[in-house]
Amino acid sequence: MTAVMRAMAVNTGPKVLRIGLVHRGRIVEERVIKQRTSVTVGQSEKAMFVVPTPNIPPQFKLFELLGDGYYLNFLDGMTGRVALATGITDIGALRGQAKKVNNAYQVKLTEEARGKVVIGDTTFLFQFVAPPPIQPRPQLPLAVKGGLASQIDWSLTIIAAFSFLLHFGFVGAMYSDWMDRPVGDDSVAGLVDLMKNIPAPPAPEVPPETTAAPTATTATKDPTPVKSGPSGPAAPQKAGPVSNERAAALSQQADQMQMAMLASIAGGPSTKGALDRSEIPPVDLSGAAASNAGVTPGAGDLKFGTGGAPVQGGKNGGLGAIAGSTTGSGTGGTAGNERKVAGPTGDAQVGGTSASVAISDADRVIAGLRPKFKACYQTGLNSDPSLSGKVVITAKIAPTGEVDSANPTENTLNPSVGACIARAVRNAQFAAPGGTGSTLRIPVTFVQQK
Repeated sequence: MTAVMRAMAVNTGPKVLRIGLVHRGRIVEERVIKQRTSVTVGQSEKAMFVVPTPNIPPQFKLFELLGDGYYLNFLDGMTGRVALATGITDIGALRGQAKKVNNAYQVKLTEEARGKVVIGDTTFLFQFVAPPPIQPRPQLPLAVKGGLASQIDWSLTIIAAFSFLLHFGFVGAMYSDWMDRPVGDDSVAGLVDLMKNIPAPPAPEVPPETTAAPTATTATKDPTPVKSGPSGPAAPQKAGPVSNERAAALSQQADQMQMAMLASIAGGPSTKGALDRSEIPPVDLSGAAASNAGVTPGAGDLKFGTGGAPVQGGKNGGLGAIAGSTTGSGTGGTAGNERKVAGPTGDAQVGGTSASVAISDADRVIAGLRPKFKACYQTGLNSDPSLSGKVVITAKIAPTGEVDSANPTENTLNPSVGACIARAVRNAQFAAPGGTGSTLRIPVTFVQQK
């Protein structure tokens, strides 16, 4: 370290001022005037040292550089001591040997001079020191100054670039047209011949034109039988659209076949007479019910006269006459009188209500809620006929008259009835009590009625 300090260059130029500023016994600032220039003090913001002293000009040159040397300038109100080559002397004693310039006294300072100058509450301490070494200009590290190019691995980058060119160049060559076989005149001629030999598409089938509707006589005829030739039966003809008349005839024929099957299954003269086409239409069953045919005297419990009589609505007294008559060999009787048994009913009695703040229409609104109270109680009686008791609802009424909350504070009934009554109170609307609202207490007593 000593060798390094000795090797460092030492400035041999003139010394510079080192000034310390002390205000009321406290060091405020210390500065080395690196460039030899005049030092100004005063109240102006342009002064080198700003001091709140009105006894000096705004910019007073306390240390003035004239030529190559510094001069100390002081006024009559300043005090202090200065160490010169002749010794330590008060500033007041220097007035006799100082040079007076305008209103200030001027004394030349040497590089060995030091001392203090007091201006009001501010003291300036000064001395001459060797100029500090010139600091080198700060520079960034080489790692930072290198930039992005110095951080790239050029070997890997070159390898990746060649690999990219090789792979994508091979793929591009595969999909390029220069590897395709050139098309000559022979290939074009063969392609034209191939297009000429393509068969024509089949013609679309045209549906046959709809002819006039055949008459009823031709609609009932059987279709023309298929003729067979020497080589076998002819090809079947393609079925055309069925007309409405033809469809009606086929439907009538199917109904006749169905009636014939029913007659053959049931058998007997009754069924045959009921299904005789000469008496009633084949499908009109309402006609069969209205006719006298089909019901004959028998040995069963139903006793009708010859030919029978159908049971028709609105005739023969209806089902009530049958229920009141004697059937078969048993003894007839009545079914008895019907009696309806009613369940218990209840009543809701509203007691005297009380409110923390009077509400003008409280009694009227609660009286209007009484049918809802009875409905809630009746619902409870349907599940428990012995239900009775008392419910007290405490409701909080808002300043606008709306019900903020309603809860059963006393309830000798089941909880469902109390909840139903509280819900009815919550849906009510009262007159506005104003202020902070009101608390309403509603007692309701429920009793059974005979």
